[in-house]
Amino acid sequence: MSKTIKLNKESLRQSIKIFRFIKPYKWSFILGMICLVISSSMFMIFPGAAGEMANAAIGKGKWNIKVEEFGLIFLVILIVQGVLSYFRTTFFAKVSEYGIADIRKALFEKIITQDIFFFEKNRVGELTSRLTADVEQLQSAFSISLAEFIRQIVVLVFGVIIIAWMAPKLSLIMLLTFPVIVITSILFGKYIRKLSKQRQDSLAESNVIVEESFQSLHTVKAFTNEKFEFDRFAKTIASMLDISMHYAKMRGLFFIFIITVLFGGLFFILWRGAILVQQGEMEAGDLFSFIIYTGIIGGAIAGIGNLYTVLSGAIGATERIQEILEKDQEVDLKSIDHSKTLKIEGKVKFENIRFSYPSRPDVEVLHDINFTIEAGKRIALVGSSGAGKSTIVQLLLKFYKPSEGNIFIDDINLEELNHTSFRKNIAIVPQEILLFGGTIKENILYGRPEATDEEIIDAAKKSNSFEFISSFPDQFETIVGERGIKLSGGQRQRIAIARAILRDPKILILDEATSSLDAESEKYVQEALDLLMQNRTSIIIAHRLSTIINADIIYVLKDGYIVERGTHDQLLQLKGVYSQLVEMQLKISE
Repeated sequence: MSKTIKLNKESLRQSIKIFRFIKPYKWSFILGMICLVISSSMFMIFPGAAGEMANAAIGKGKWNIKVEEFGLIFLVILIVQGVLSYFRTTFFAKVSEYGIADIRKALFEKIITQDIFFFEKNRVGELTSRLTADVEQLQSAFSISLAEFIRQIVVLVFGVIIIAWMAPKLSLIMLLTFPVIVITSILFGKYIRKLSKQRQDSLAESNVIVEESFQSLHTVKAFTNEKFEFDRFAKTIASMLDISMHYAKMRGLFFIFIITVLFGGLFFILWRGAILVQQGEMEAGDLFSFIIYTGIIGGAIAGIGNLYTVLSGAIGATERIQEILEKDQEVDLKSIDHSKTLKIEGKVKFENIRFSYPSRPDVEVLHDINFTIEAGKRIALVGSSGAGKSTIVQLLLKFYKPSEGNIFIDDINLEELNHTSFRKNIAIVPQEILLFGGTIKENILYGRPEATDEEIIDAAKKSNSFEFISSFPDQFETIVGERGIKLSGGQRQRIAIARAILRDPKILILDEATSSLDAESEKYVQEALDLLMQNRTSIIIAHRLSTIINADIIYVLKDGYIVERGTHDQLLQLKGVYSQLVEMQLKISE
């Protein structure tokens, strides 16, 4: 039992914390609340006025107001209520829209600034669901449910006070049902909240499948797995449907209970009231008002129960959002000072580096790695797949921390350097180029967003991409399509090189940059790469001899160890691992 209370308290604490996003708009919230309370209070005048009008019509009025004058009273109340409702809606809209926009920005900032390991643990579809489904559920709670919940509470409180004053005997009968409904609402709400959370998780799982299928559409088509992907998606939808229907049935049972109790109570009160009127203990108009008030109070109780379940579902979404918002981040965007830049020469030193991935701490993938790259020199990392080449690059990029040992940049420990400032000195040209879906210009500008048009054109020329860009009707404004699908592999590679040239890095990383290109494309790309590598510290991961043969030093990796090092000619003379790799490549070429 204590555990349940603890969980409820924690859920409430997490939900309250999300209200910090409303704080900047607190005056709009307060004014909206004032309008809500006044308009809800004025609404409660109607039933009493209607009953008194009936009493006045039969000559038993207590307010000394003529029947004709009630029309003006009702008109004034309606106009005031309409105006208050307009301002209430506007104030709450500002709070919800601006507050939710701030939550979306904070959530995206927190996600985009996480380290690589975070994205290895969380699938893209799940994160997308946090930004869409969960935030939308929260927006519904902020914009509609919360205000309506408060309005129903105001109506309930005023209604109970009025009927207790108006007819104590009847009100006592009516209020006997109240605790039962409230307790049942809480119990149902708790269970429905659990189902709502399960439904959101199931929706997130279906989003994961959609993301993965669309991102790997070529693979899906090539392996004719459209049916497989559809079946996977349909299975998650079926699971979500089961949960949703169970969720709907539980809410339906809840409504049955409330409606049965409310209408049963209403008819019983009507019968008791009729007896009191017959006995002369109550005026007919007062009974009429009492019945209306009872109906309004019953509707408020039903509304509170329904809204409680909606808000409970929003609490589940809040917990998932808050879980991400409370995570530490790798990069703090607010502390980035663009006026300060880190200038490095480009000397790199790995000293006694050992490393295991956080997801596999028991498997060491790098063992006692030691090497130094002088500023401006060109080195190559070669070895079979899984030897540790890409891991070395990821450590240099500060994607991970070494398990043991240190990395130095210009004799400064890499751990002492700010992530953002240091990475601004690095550019990478990977094997698989994933361009953004905008224009060629936007993709080149990604290297340095503040660059001028002249610098973009110069980068395009140096990367051997200016000629094919100029052949397009829209030239630099050409849309490249999702992930650059409208461009060939060689064209995408040269766009990536133009991006790297524009960045003007001190350290350049080429990760199998020409391995997937045909001979003609490789020629253009290699010329651009040779120009790009001039006077820069360059780290080349490659298999092709044309890419690595001119490196100042080649490091040969095997099973996480550096087993050989030297120039191309020196390593051939060793007749070792490198020599075997070269011989194997020559046979493949033949």
